[in-house]
Amino acid sequence: MDPTYSYNPEKNFQQGDNTEAMTLPPGPNGPVGTVWIDLEKETFGLHGTEDPHLVGKEQSHGCIRLTNWDATELAGMVSRGVEVSFVD
Repeated sequence: MDPTYSYNPEKNFQQGDNTEAMTLPPGPNGPVGTVWIDLEKETFGLHGTEDPHLVGKEQSHGCIRLTNWDATELAGMVSRGVEVSFVD
């Protein structure tokens, strides 16, 4: 809950011309919103977003974006070690 956002261009995708590592403070308007649910694959997760109107309309770099309220509800329903499956 209330995650900071850490970016490292050596681990993450390239964000524009940014080549520097950075950490942004937590908050609902941050890149990962109010919740980060970590997945086994490094840098991938389910998370909130500062732009709920873009959920389902904008590409991601592997993460699943949810509205902050849906991410918060989901976080209350899962626990560490729960298996996540993506079904088409």
